[in-house]
Formats: sequence, structure tokens, C-alpha cells
Amino acid sequence: MRYLVREKLFSIGDDFWVTDEPGNKVFLVDGKALRIRETFELKDASGAVVATIRRHMLTVHDSMDIERDHAVIATVRKALISPLHHRSVISLAGGGELEAVGNVIDKEFEIRWGREVVAVVSRSWFRMRDTYGVDVAPGQDDALMIAIAVCLDRIHHDEQEQRR
Repeated sequence: MRYLVREKLFSIGDDFWVTDEPGNKVFLVDGKALRIRETFELKDASGAVVATIRRHMLTVHDSMDIERDHAVIATVRKALISPLHHRSVISLAGGGELEAVGNVIDKEFEIRWGREVVAVVSRSWFRMRDTYGVDVAPGQDDALMIAIAVCLDRIHHDEQEQRR
């Protein structure tokens, strides 16, 4: 399933919809203002929270947790060394890791489980500015893949802001 994510200049309190290809609202990314640490809730179209995203505070490398039912199901962090391309690691609570490889800043990367591509993120599918797609492979957890893409977007957005 391919989803359309409209990038916004992130600030706490920002909300935006993730739609499917026909334009149906599927997930709401709800930025929570007035929290000690940066928090986003991923809600389905009915308003039910399907994941909560929280930034780790005071870490050497940016990382974010993805929670479901008040338990961390994944932690997204930028790899310590990645000289040839952007690389991020997604540690899963049940064991194992996913890897995001490609050009995360330009929104052209794959999320992999070993050699298997479980999602592709690409800006090239759309002509609209500040928009990228997340194409989730069949049988994968769509909400988790969207949450991972949002985490990576946020981590790399903040990194670019610090360089300015």
C-alpha cells in the first residue's frame, strides 16, 4: 500500500494527515504541545491512537521510541558510522533490527529486514512540493512503517537545523 505524507516544517503541535493514493485520510500525525519531550501520536482515521512516538532526551545520537499500548515496540536511531550513505537502525522490541538505507534527507530510501525490502520511501513519486510516499510491502505493519518514516524525517530535519 502506498501512502502520501505531506511534510510540514515540524514544530511541536503540528498535525498532518497521511493519505492513501486515492486521497483518503488514513492516519493523523498529531504533534503534542506542552510535553516535556517531543511527542507525536499516530491515529487512525477514527481517531484511535495506533502508535506514540517519543524523542529520547539527552542522548549522543538522536533516537525516538515508537510505542503501542504503552510499551516500546521499536527504537529508531541514526547509525554511528555511515560514510557512504545515510543509514539508520530500527531496533525491534521483539528482537531483530530493521535498517533504513539511502538518502534519508532527500526522502529516497528503503527500510529493510535483512535483504528484504519492507517499505520504500520516495519523494520522486509525487510532483507536489514537501510530499513523499511510503510504499509498504504486503503483510507488513503499515502504521509501524509510517511511524518509522516520521521518526526518520524528524531526526534528519533536526540534524539539518543544527547545521545551519
